[in-house]
Amino acid sequence: MTPSLFIVDDEAPARMRLKTLLADIAGEFPHRVVGEAETARAALAGIVQASPDIVLLDIQMPGKSGMALASEMSMQMAQPPVVIFVTAYDEHAVEAFEVRAADYLLKPVRAERLLQAVRRAGVLCQRSESVAEAIPDEADAARRREQRSHFTVQDRGRLLLVPATEVIFLKAELKYVTLQTAQRQYLIEESLTSIEERFPTLFVRAHRSILVARDAIAGVERGIVVRDCDPDGDLANEAWHILLRGSSERLPISRRQWPVIKALVK
Repeated sequence: MTPSLFIVDDEAPARMRLKTLLADIAGEFPHRVVGEAETARAALAGIVQASPDIVLLDIQMPGKSGMALASEMSMQMAQPPVVIFVTAYDEHAVEAFEVRAADYLLKPVRAERLLQAVRRAGVLCQRSESVAEAIPDEADAARRREQRSHFTVQDRGRLLLVPATEVIFLKAELKYVTLQTAQRQYLIEESLTSIEERFPTLFVRAHRSILVARDAIAGVERGIVVRDCDPDGDLANEAWHILLRGSSERLPISRRQWPVIKALVK
């Protein structure tokens, strides 16, 4: 069967170049381009409708990132398409393979490199179809729910993978985000907003600068807020703090997020 492709990039010239390159390699890799989109939000609707085999996906786009879209497809679709990231930045390569991308292409893309990537993706598509035929829908859905996603962190010159399920909370501080596990802290450069989009079922917003793991919330307690520690005025004089499993730290809750946290501890 001829593979179908969907292109996602916020720049029209980039989408046109990919279509031109795909036309150039059509003799060696027959395919159909079934759609394109300039935002992740529009792409998800188009991908669900067109059900392509392969998605050529940019990473840095306005609004939701390509990485968040890849995670969302994996969670929402019974048989998500194979993803090939096409980006101008090389710093997301490790994270790309965490979401099981088939390949990671740097712009400007060459025809030979694109051919190599789509051929690999085509093989993965065939394997996915074989697995889907062999595994009942319910079992396949359970298997996908059990798949773990990770954060990539730097530690003493090494790149480590930290399972998202081991993270207790994340706190934005200056240019970085502090990632806290039961064992230690790490610094990452990913924004809280992008993390919230990638893991909507794992983390909940407690404050403008804090995400907390839903499973780590042990309860809440009343506390007094020192005004100097609350420059945004987002907390009441008498506020509630989150009690955590696996950490003695108390996390402040903003007025806006208090109803959400309160509902989780009822």
